[in-house]
Amino acid sequence: MTKLDTIARSILPLGAALALAACGGEAEEPTYEADAEDMSGGELIVTEEDPDAVPVDTPDTPMTPVPEEGDEGAE
Repeated sequence: MTKLDTIARSILPLGAALALAACGGEAEEPTYEADAEDMSGGELIVTEEDPDAVPVDTPDTPMTPVPEEGDEGAE
């Protein structure tokens, strides 16, 4: 085995690793904007509507906050 063969065998795996690393870049995720104002101070989650989705009727129940532990008004 010549010195050139030894160098070639050392460089070949390194070159393959660099080629794979260059292809593995992360794709940028799309951003979505909601036509809504966030009144809760949290993060809005926006999804695309599915045309094959089943329509669901949800009840209009008022939301009430859960009392924190130690509140005098808790039963």
